[in-house]
Amino acid sequence: MGSNNYFQPRSEVKLNSMPWFHGKIKREEAESLLQPREDGLFLVRESTNFPGDYTLCVCYNNKVEHYRVSKNNSKLTIDDEEFFDKLSQLVEHYQKDADGLCTRLRMSVPKRGGLEFSAFEKAGWVIPLEDLDFGDVREVLGRGEFGDVRLAFYRGQKVAVKIIKDSTKAAQNFLAEASLMTSLRHANLVQLMGVVFDGANIYLVTEFMAKGSLVDYLRSRGRLHVTKRDQIDFATHACAGMAYLESKHVVHRDLAARNVLISEDCVAKVCDFGLAREESFSLRGEKFPIKWTAPEALRLNAFSNKSDVWSFGILLWEIYSFGRVPYPRIPLDDVMKHVEKGYKMEAPEGCPSEIYEIMKQSWNLDPEKRPTFALILKKLEHLKTTAVQ
Repeated sequence: MGSNNYFQPRSEVKLNSMPWFHGKIKREEAESLLQPREDGLFLVRESTNFPGDYTLCVCYNNKVEHYRVSKNNSKLTIDDEEFFDKLSQLVEHYQKDADGLCTRLRMSVPKRGGLEFSAFEKAGWVIPLEDLDFGDVREVLGRGEFGDVRLAFYRGQKVAVKIIKDSTKAAQNFLAEASLMTSLRHANLVQLMGVVFDGANIYLVTEFMAKGSLVDYLRSRGRLHVTKRDQIDFATHACAGMAYLESKHVVHRDLAARNVLISEDCVAKVCDFGLAREESFSLRGEKFPIKWTAPEALRLNAFSNKSDVWSFGILLWEIYSFGRVPYPRIPLDDVMKHVEKGYKMEAPEGCPSEIYEIMKQSWNLDPEKRPTFALILKKLEHLKTTAVQ
């Protein structure tokens, strides 16, 4: 049963790269949009007093500061010291560093209106709400960072629907995930089927994975039912999905057995990729998956395909320990200390030595010395042909 039988050809969605640009709006309107007045909330508008120039409006100390962005020899500048070719470069600069402004730019007020909607519609990804049938049972498949995931039927086929109640920031992240998903298609990635815009709510419709998350699958079935063949299959499937993301230079940031789903016919697929998560993670926050995250990503926020490889090593350990929580004997607060001194978990009981070798290589403290997903995939496929049937 393919999920692509009835789709018109669809193209990739490219969201406006300047969601914070509001065009010709007046000073008063800008101030009314900048709510709640958190330090660093900003937008950019066209200047009303100086046609051709822009105004950067930033919240600080419960007030809105308006900075004139003037054109100087076709370069843009606020202070006649730093010059930029494009508005987006200027904004990126001040997102990294206040550099003379009242505060660093932290989050933007995205332009409301049909911008995102029309981008998804033009590319053929919008599903009308009436095409989704939630049935009588509002079955919740999971609760995520942004909202619930529910079961529904779309044209007679079961689908998973991630629902986000509108909060501007979450909506932006959510649409960024959806737009990235429109450009990715692989048998081992959970496939996006479409997006529903319903008033203030946005729904992300993806294929339904009947057997739930890999971690629950391993824990509930355990050694009695999960065979060596299943283990190498799940490892290979997840690695194939990740090798594809690697080839597209997409970094997952949160690879773990909880973010791999199992289909009716036991194919493992990676999900929740492409979420721009850096804002929602903080080292103090509960959400940061310390035990899965590479040391350089924890320390320097340096996420890369190589930090994903580290997480894949942990995912392999989960598969071969039947869903145990990693670093079972180390308190969470001490994990990073141990890891940075070179501590590596032992092989789970019954884990093939070749698989444990891959884990250890993935946990090299030097990201450059970790193998690529493409290389790990070759090794796993080789092991599959020689593994115990």
